[in-house]
Amino acid sequence: MTKKMKKIYLLLGLCLMATHAVLAADDVQFSASAPNTVIMDQPFQLTYTVNSLHAKDLRIPEITDFDILAGPFESTSSSMTVINGKSTSNVSKTYTYTLMAKKEGTFTIPSASITVNREKYTTNGLKIKVLPPDQTQTQQGQPQGQSQERSTASATSISNENIFIRTQVSKTNVYEQECILLTYKLYTLVDVTQFTNNTKLPDFNGFLQQSIEQSSTQQLDYEHYNGRNYGTVVLHQVLLYPQHTGVIEIDPANFEAVIRVQNRSQVRSIFDDFFASYTNVTKMLVAPGVKINVKALPPGKPAGYTGAVGRFNIDSDISKTTVKTNEAVTLTLTISGTGNMKLLKTPDVDFPADFELYDPKVVNNFKNTTSGVTGTKTIEYLAIPRSAGSFVIPPVEFSYFDTQDKTYKTLKTPAYSLNVEKGESDETSTVVGTYVSKEDVKQISTDIRYIATQPVVLKPEPILLFGSWKFWSCYLLPLVAAILMFVFFRKQIKENADVARMKNKKANKVARKRLKVAQKYWKENRKELFYDEILKALWIYLSDKLSIPMANLNKANVCDELAAHKVPQEYIDAFIDVLNTCEFARYAPVSGEDPMGELYAKVVKVISNLEEYLK
Repeated sequence: MTKKMKKIYLLLGLCLMATHAVLAADDVQFSASAPNTVIMDQPFQLTYTVNSLHAKDLRIPEITDFDILAGPFESTSSSMTVINGKSTSNVSKTYTYTLMAKKEGTFTIPSASITVNREKYTTNGLKIKVLPPDQTQTQQGQPQGQSQERSTASATSISNENIFIRTQVSKTNVYEQECILLTYKLYTLVDVTQFTNNTKLPDFNGFLQQSIEQSSTQQLDYEHYNGRNYGTVVLHQVLLYPQHTGVIEIDPANFEAVIRVQNRSQVRSIFDDFFASYTNVTKMLVAPGVKINVKALPPGKPAGYTGAVGRFNIDSDISKTTVKTNEAVTLTLTISGTGNMKLLKTPDVDFPADFELYDPKVVNNFKNTTSGVTGTKTIEYLAIPRSAGSFVIPPVEFSYFDTQDKTYKTLKTPAYSLNVEKGESDETSTVVGTYVSKEDVKQISTDIRYIATQPVVLKPEPILLFGSWKFWSCYLLPLVAAILMFVFFRKQIKENADVARMKNKKANKVARKRLKVAQKYWKENRKELFYDEILKALWIYLSDKLSIPMANLNKANVCDELAAHKVPQEYIDAFIDVLNTCEFARYAPVSGEDPMGELYAKVVKVISNLEEYLK
């Protein structure tokens, strides 16, 4: 090989190495890690990790709240994986320090820095909580670590002081529909191999519940409780929304934990500790129940209030403000915030009378967090103007009860001015065809009609004599029939003109049709559609019977109207009970073997009872 070729290969190799270094520098990750909670007088490790073997010049911040007992200890590791012929290499470099807290409290360790290929990288900051030492151990004059290891390894009988579950609620005095966070938290001083097994949670009757998903890889944290440092882990969290006032009691919950206990035997040699055997012990843990005091919402509800509780915002947008007739216009409302999002009703938009409206499209994007159900509810209203002119879509109002300020608030969207121009198809669209198409002309018969061979006897038609009863009946009967038809149709026109009376008259029939549809969903076990149809049947029935628009219906004014019609209070309570059951039955468990069948029978009975007083 000539010297010239060697120089070329050397330059290519340097270029490849430089390129690899640049690409590697772009993917450098430098992070710091340490326990979130540590115990006073117990050492712990602070680790810095970088995925590059070219890292150098590590600079850690000044650590004033912790003593550095040892470090840094440097270690490197590398691995290579081959997937479908493609190889991937991973390298890491770790710097480990051993620290011990000087005092109790919560402290911050600032970011550290390191240099990789002349580029400087920094880590994340850390926040560490320092707990006080165990009081029972310090009183006995024993080191924290040794005592805890003894309680973990040598426990042959496990008491409720070594392992238990606390029921924690964010609030015990709330308003109706205000969110409560309920947490079941495990406290342990022993070695638990399984946090929960055969869990039995209460039914949460009286609440709409939304579970918060827990991580599949839960790890113990530390908490100082009653003078001792326990390992803790959150077993279950659920959001509860009370659906009625009064004191609601939550029953105890049952959990089953599997605990590893060392088998104690007579020590014969120093090697017995290396070959110790363990036994898994099952212990039933009971989380205590709790009582929640639910208050009614304060008076002074806005006219358009529909039961929203929490903190919300509302935004609106319109697709266009200048359109032609018969072109679609989309108005979009977005309700965002935190609260009883899943019970929010769709606001009504007062479009002009010349607009043809369609059912709104609703898209829910909710997420369960420890602060409540949060997210957005997006509603799209599609309308088509049928005549030209200038129109105004008035503001949409949304009222809710603010759980922080304890007041009612009303939000408004802006009004939109819409200019509708005359479309090209207006003239032709009003023309009604009067011609009969070819499909309407049908040939009656194509068979051959045979000639009759039998003699036909012709009978003379009867002659009506002038002045006879047959003669006069031919004139009087059509006249009487015309008068009766005139009276009948005039009465029908008068009744049809009274829209409220017609709706009142047909309310029971309409409700029974919807109940038949709900019965079909019941047979098919389609729970959500069943409860939706039951709610529609009840609200439409009352709207028609009481002559109140659907938008103005709520539980308060319905109770007042029913009382005004002298409906017994027990019938009113039965109606409100059915409404409450329907509103949260899709989310909260309902006791009983067949809750849908039981609810269906209640609805039929409620409508039958109300029919006696709302005629």
